[in-house]
Amino acid sequence: MVARLTRREFLYALAAVGGAGAALGTLEIWDLVTPAAEYQVPFDPPRKSDFSMRGRGNDTTVLILGAGIAGLTAAYELEKAGYRCRILEARLRPGGRNWTVRRGSTDTDLDGVEQIARFSEDLYMNAGPARIPQHHTTLEYCRELGVPIEPFTNVNADAYYFNEEDGRFSGGLTGRTVRQRAVKADYVGYTSELLAKVVNQGALDAELSPADREAMIEFLRAVGALGPDDRYLGSGRRGYRNPPGAGNRPGVVSPPFDLSDLLAAGFGHYFPFELEWDQAMMMFQPVGGMDRLPYALARALEGEIVYSAEVRSINSTDEGVEVIYTRDGRNGIQVRADYAVCTIPPRILARINSTFTPELKRGLASVTTIPTAKMGLEFRRRFWEEDDQIFGGITNTNLDIGTIWYPSSGFLSKRGILIGYYNYFDQALSYDELSPTERIERAIAQGGKVHGDVYAREFETGFSAQWNRIKYSEGGWALWADRGENYRLLTQPQGRVYFAGDHLSYVTSWQHGAFESARQAVTDLHQRVLSA
Repeated sequence: MVARLTRREFLYALAAVGGAGAALGTLEIWDLVTPAAEYQVPFDPPRKSDFSMRGRGNDTTVLILGAGIAGLTAAYELEKAGYRCRILEARLRPGGRNWTVRRGSTDTDLDGVEQIARFSEDLYMNAGPARIPQHHTTLEYCRELGVPIEPFTNVNADAYYFNEEDGRFSGGLTGRTVRQRAVKADYVGYTSELLAKVVNQGALDAELSPADREAMIEFLRAVGALGPDDRYLGSGRRGYRNPPGAGNRPGVVSPPFDLSDLLAAGFGHYFPFELEWDQAMMMFQPVGGMDRLPYALARALEGEIVYSAEVRSINSTDEGVEVIYTRDGRNGIQVRADYAVCTIPPRILARINSTFTPELKRGLASVTTIPTAKMGLEFRRRFWEEDDQIFGGITNTNLDIGTIWYPSSGFLSKRGILIGYYNYFDQALSYDELSPTERIERAIAQGGKVHGDVYAREFETGFSAQWNRIKYSEGGWALWADRGENYRLLTQPQGRVYFAGDHLSYVTSWQHGAFESARQAVTDLHQRVLSA
């Protein structure tokens, strides 16, 4: 007796073996889903005319604590309506976690260990954010501020997968460097073959109309590159043993990997990455480095940015806000304003003396952040392009380096910087325990498993950004277990102090979250001032 499957059961099975993309494709074939239109939340920036319509000018002063993306945006938008803003920033630069490391960049971590970047003059690494999805508010500000952008290659079929045998993954493909193109083609081919057999056996006849059945078979044949007998035999999608050329060189397709080896190696769990809302192509980066954006925001401001200003206390009263900070060895510097927008990371803000309620202080202290780290490695030769024909993209591994990112600019030039590791949680913490030199040595050894001896032979210099150990950040982005009472408290003002940052959004870790949070804080503050 042939087992019966409902459409729902069939889709569950399809998603389990083929991922969300395969299930979505089937739904669209059956006209059961239509891709939804995407909308940006409208933002009405404050204007000077908002005050003139009320017969008065705007002489309101606002103190911005922090010159990261949220702080810069708050000042930028408030100044459009004539607010007089001043920014206090503990670092010597704008941007916060938006940090582009160039030759001469320095970092002294929480333990006093100093690094100096010795990259070639025209090269850089984006130690924080490095890519911008096309639907993020970030691109609006690039357009408005005249920051040119270029494509960021988030997905490249010619990049690699590399998994070591580790108890979860095993088989003949572990310990081997394999092209993403080949792995994806084989996974989809074998999956389509199996599903085609199910459909052809009539298991779905009772639930699918003949037209549905034929449409499904045609879809599987096309997606899986199946042969006339619905078998997957490999195709040019996975690459060639000998590529096509002129004359009598049609090309020889490389044979598919064994299905059991594919499944045992565990490469399939990397596939959903490129289907994610915030990871799907197209993606972009500012030309010349991600920090082009915060520097453009800083240049657009009329008010002063006071660098090297460490906030020591925040006092909010009915009349205004008083902040005490230190700078250049001077203690107890006071500054007052009518309002403040605070973008200091919660973990750090919780340690600063303030008039905040005990509930808010506990909420600040409860916000945890994800340990994360990046390593930039400069090589004398772009071997990934010359030897491996990889132009941008990301290699995924189960090594403690996490991923290797290839640069999306400077193609065909001599030297280049790739991201030798981008990792999280325990992997990042394990590199925190190493010295900068030891981190480089470890990253070179691990990357050599993927690229071979050329990794060590062509290496020039490196720089590590261990965000858990970086002063004034002490972590990556916020990790909310839930957005309950603590989150609600932080989205409300404390007296005349408003809060902003990507941690106060549903898009933590992205600049988009910082932009959107700053816009919300500005809107709330502006409405309050207008109603006063």
